Amino acid sequence: MRFVVVSSSGQVLARGALCVLEDADGDLVLAFRTERGKVIEGGKIDADGNLDEAGQKLFRSFFQVWGMTGLTLTSQS
Repeated sequence: MRFVVVSSSGQVLARGALCVLEDADGDLVLAFRTERGKVIEGGKIDADGNLDEAGQKLFRSFFQVWGMTGLTLTSQS
């Protein structure tokens, strides 16, 4: 599934896909891989599959990359 990251003013900042990566400790991590190949890591996925904290960490990582809050991640068909 493809996604776009959009600023609060409607500017498309990136297009890409959500993915699950394995970190050095063997834990699963939620990430966003842009069409240009940049990987933005979120947080670890809970053992029960809950993505709440992983998604919150991903949006904090978006802030670090783009320096903005109020970003929206929207799916594209």
